[in-house]
Amino acid sequence: MAKRASRILRQGGDKAPLERLRTFGDPTLKQVTTPVLEFDSRLKNLAETMVEIMEREEGVGLAAPQIGSVSRVMVWKQPDEEGEYHVFVNPQIVERSEACCTESEGCLSVPGATVEVTRAEEIVVEAQGLAGERFRVELSSLPARIVQHEIDHLEGLLILDRTSPEERKRVLREMRERALDV
Repeated sequence: MAKRASRILRQGGDKAPLERLRTFGDPTLKQVTTPVLEFDSRLKNLAETMVEIMEREEGVGLAAPQIGSVSRVMVWKQPDEEGEYHVFVNPQIVERSEACCTESEGCLSVPGATVEVTRAEEIVVEAQGLAGERFRVELSSLPARIVQHEIDHLEGLLILDRTSPEERKRVLREMRERALDV
């Protein structure tokens, strides 16, 4: 169901110019995104650029704020599905399971850091595809975690906002130490 509903974007076609990946401290990462109203070639180019950057950075998901756009767009892939990418425009989580799981997460915008994050094991998402068609998808396990992570970005949240104060302090200290070593 998820593959059909999410309108898989396949790699290929015209290459969009790569944008700079935004990292912790960039104010765009803390902004709540605005809904997409126009489903045109600019949206398709944004999604293609996001896929390119996600692949270049070896990620499994990317949200528009991570490249400086405040559009409500995210892309993601199953780690074992080579060349298939899911594009969610204007996604909203409409249901979450009560069952949760805490696992270690990393983030392309918080390089070198991993923190423990608790997330729902199963979610239901309503979104639109690149042509504006609406769909609903049920996700569990890793796909649910990936999509929750990317939707957090669309809400101006980072993994550091979802972890304990102690973990946050540890990561910020490590980031400062790495910056001083450079």
